[in-house]
Amino acid sequence: MRMSGSAMADWVAGLSVAGLMLPEAVAYAGIAGLAPERAILAAVVGTLTYAAFGRSRFAIVAPTSSAAAILAATLANFPGGAAEQAILATISVAFVGCLFLAAGVARLGLLTGFIARPVLRGFSFGLAVTIILHQMPTLTGTDVHAADLGHYVIALAASVPHWHGLSLATGGLALVALMLLKRFPLVPGAFLVIAAGIAGSLLCGLETHGVKVVGPIAITFSIPQIGTLELATLARLFEYALPLVLILFAESWGTMRSLALRHGDILEPNRELGALGAANIVSALVQGIPVGAGFSAGSAAEAAGAASRLTAVLAGLGLLLLVAAAAPLVAHLPEPVLAAIVVSALAHALDVRPFVRLWRLDRDQYLAIGAAVGVVMFGVVDGMLIAIAFSLAALLKRMASPQIARLGRLGDSHDYVDAARHADAVHPQGIAIWRPSEPVFFANAERIFGIIARTSRAEVGIEAVILSLEETFDLDSTSLEALMEFDARIAGLGLELRLARVRDHVRDVLIRAGAVDLVDRASYSVDDAVEAARRDRHGD
Repeated sequence: MRMSGSAMADWVAGLSVAGLMLPEAVAYAGIAGLAPERAILAAVVGTLTYAAFGRSRFAIVAPTSSAAAILAATLANFPGGAAEQAILATISVAFVGCLFLAAGVARLGLLTGFIARPVLRGFSFGLAVTIILHQMPTLTGTDVHAADLGHYVIALAASVPHWHGLSLATGGLALVALMLLKRFPLVPGAFLVIAAGIAGSLLCGLETHGVKVVGPIAITFSIPQIGTLELATLARLFEYALPLVLILFAESWGTMRSLALRHGDILEPNRELGALGAANIVSALVQGIPVGAGFSAGSAAEAAGAASRLTAVLAGLGLLLLVAAAAPLVAHLPEPVLAAIVVSALAHALDVRPFVRLWRLDRDQYLAIGAAVGVVMFGVVDGMLIAIAFSLAALLKRMASPQIARLGRLGDSHDYVDAARHADAVHPQGIAIWRPSEPVFFANAERIFGIIARTSRAEVGIEAVILSLEETFDLDSTSLEALMEFDARIAGLGLELRLARVRDHVRDVLIRAGAVDLVDRASYSVDDAVEAARRDRHGD
């Protein structure tokens, strides 16, 4: 039976991603200070569990670098030996899973809508830059550590004289090979490069020449031994689980939504929260580490042509078979090859064309750039918070400073449009029609009504003012009071106020507030409001 094109794409993508997941898992376990097998098991069960519950065809739910770094910082705050640290790590992963499930049940996924698409693009760009920079020491065979990215870059530059030539050559050759193999989508490039790296290590004795290798990997399944922990310790551990959830949510949703937007896929955030929760709980059961939809693996799945969630299943099973069959060989895999695979997977995320397009449109370019700079300069967690703050600030700025259009009638039709944009639109004689471009709410109500009142008072020949509320779906208490005060102010100028395009919910609010007279002067269309104003002027 012939395999369909989409199934073939999933097989190729799955094998390619499996080849990437192995080096990433080993590298991220090292960041967390835990055994490589913990990250490998987490990657296997994470991909399989997410494929069962999630909906993104590109998401590869496995250990991520940022989550591994936060887990390492968490464990550093709890003294103890390797056994105690392993128990604490398992409990942390379980806490993360429970928090994700709780967020999904509480339907907190709606909060993701407050992150603008340019912010997601900037976040992805900044995340790619951060991860690639942190792969450079492994690629060059040096040890570079710093508290923040600024000092890290300085330390990285200072390490240039100490770069290990053979490590750099090994990683560089692997990176060039990966870039060339990208021209052949049906070829599992990462898998071939891993095989070549192992062969080169064995044939040339790279380890004896100072090139670091992965080392022994032993996969064993056992029931977590939680032991007895004090309530205070559990409480502190739970506190540290919150930033872990935050970072995994930011990285995972940013990855899933960014990739979905490129291909027109639709995701339901609450379901994705639940799927991430299930994946982390299963990871805790096999004594894994925190898992999320990492950007590098997700980008690799996209680049390899993933067509469905079968890619994740094949990647997880492929990783398990790869380690089970070739664990002794994988021990000889050079670490610079691992770094090259991660860098290659993220290279296409450094595309600046989306930023250029925003700049040409002159829309939201500063949001994207600010998000990217925030992640690079302040880290993923703080950068994510900055990105969300940018989104909310842009929303509030736009809503608090709306444009107020003066409407005119378009020819002989019943349509009323912005007269400033349509030269053939005519203002009704003696009537000023105004339409705010945003919903009226507490932050903009007084400003909107103040501008309309001042303009109406200054214009000669105006006898009636019509306020179109087509963008307003509801009135809060502040905007309600401001509207009633505006009505009195317009009446004090000797003018009549009428409302147009008033929704039923707004009418209900006005009735409950006792503004029945204002409801009587409300119409469902601008044309009806104009006709009513004309009748009042002529005493009809």
